[in-house]
Amino acid sequence: MRLWIPAVTLALCVPTAACGTETAGGGGTLNVVATTGQAADFARVVGAERVRVTALLAPNADPHAFEIRPNDVSALGDADLVVRSGGELDDWLEGAIDSSGGDAPVLTLADTVSDDDPHWWQDPRNVIAAVTALGDALAAADRSGAGAYRRAAARYVGRLERLDEAVERCIARLPNAERTLVTTHDALGSYARRYGIRIVGTVIPSRSTAGQPSAGEIAALVQTIRRERVRAIFPERSLSPDVEEAIARESGARVGRPLWADALGPQGSDGATYVDSITANTAALVEGLSGGATACRPEA
Repeated sequence: MRLWIPAVTLALCVPTAACGTETAGGGGTLNVVATTGQAADFARVVGAERVRVTALLAPNADPHAFEIRPNDVSALGDADLVVRSGGELDDWLEGAIDSSGGDAPVLTLADTVSDDDPHWWQDPRNVIAAVTALGDALAAADRSGAGAYRRAAARYVGRLERLDEAVERCIARLPNAERTLVTTHDALGSYARRYGIRIVGTVIPSRSTAGQPSAGEIAALVQTIRRERVRAIFPERSLSPDVEEAIARESGARVGRPLWADALGPQGSDGATYVDSITANTAALVEGLSGGATACRPEA
């Protein structure tokens, strides 16, 4: 039977066979399956060489349009730990695990944070809580590596704290009047709340990319952009920017550099890791919201 175990339970497991193995995966490597690119990145950082991470979502792919594949089901069946983001981004997971016949513990990262936004990772403080829980979950699954996982999680927490402070300093360079944001869909709410940015509209008025804006909604957004004197509209990397470009032409706003919203990018891109994605987004936002007058790239 599959076990959906909250982080606190995983952290408190006592040394029994049900709580984990003495060696990772019983053969030196713990098999971790992660639903999203962010979850996979966290697992790679905290697990390091002791884990083999399989990411179900491909780089720069829209999770709202994801369809499970046979090799994904096979990976879930072989997993020692499943790490999911939580919420509607990966609500297809339970059916996939049922099909796989796997019984690995499942850590839902969204359950470890206080933010109810499905894009909770856009606030690095939420990630600090999530990776701490992930370190505990890996320690429970592989007791012989418990110390290594918790030390790696602590090091990453330090980097995330530095990232959060650096982003805050960058956004502080923008006057309040310039902190007015329009994006493709409602994916940056946690980031905006953390750093004092006001979201005045989205092209798709939803937390999911599955919807389509109506002509009336687009016309209303154009009026909002003009009224609020929004300088830039920011498309998302995993979606075509055609609608954003049309709205920019109609409203007089610029099209900002695309943001990493739901997905991370491939190796070599400026969104290949979670830290990379927040860094790139912040640099793009500062440049776009200031009309090119200000530049700031946070360093963590």
